[in-house]
Amino acid sequence: MSIFKSTAIAVLACTLGAPALAQDAKSHAGVHDHHAMTSSPNAAKAPYDHQFLDTMSAHHQGAMHMAQLVEERSAHDELKQMAKKMIGDQEKDIQQLQDWKKQWYAGKGDAINMKMPGMESMKGMSMSKLAASKGEQFDAMFLDMMPKHHAGGIKMAKDALKKAKHQEIKDFSQKAIDSQTEEIAQMEKWKKDWKLAGK
Repeated sequence: MSIFKSTAIAVLACTLGAPALAQDAKSHAGVHDHHAMTSSPNAAKAPYDHQFLDTMSAHHQGAMHMAQLVEERSAHDELKQMAKKMIGDQEKDIQQLQDWKKQWYAGKGDAINMKMPGMESMKGMSMSKLAASKGEQFDAMFLDMMPKHHAGGIKMAKDALKKAKHQEIKDFSQKAIDSQTEEIAQMEKWKKDWKLAGK
């Protein structure tokens, strides 16, 4: 089964509440590779805000799949604590994004667009390789992949600051930029402090 096979997991990201999303992420963690994600049919024809809500939800789901692996594989408690916070934050974000979708685009279907700015960060990320690693090897791989993933989310959020029609999305995007920029800086610091480069 590939990630978002026929957008199946993407549909989950768009329709399920946060607890169900967390359970799905945990049960599927390590099974899917992000490069297999596909766009929803005719996504590019949907209003920009609709595309953002669904695509950012899918992007967050990818981060949750990675973060769910940390507890059992990481060699560092600091990273485990960050991953727990990350999962909680992304669950809340997905729920908020989908609440807005229900308000603004009820019954409009899915609009996940893999061509939106930032989604290229998902390509080439091997969840299977990450799931097969442990200890410092896992941490090195995670601290390489997650900052890149976050950078993609920041790129999408910056695009939304210019293009979104709803102020709620702009406020959401600025908050995401601030929090993920801070997390990237922390992860890059840990990678240096723990001497994980090249492992």
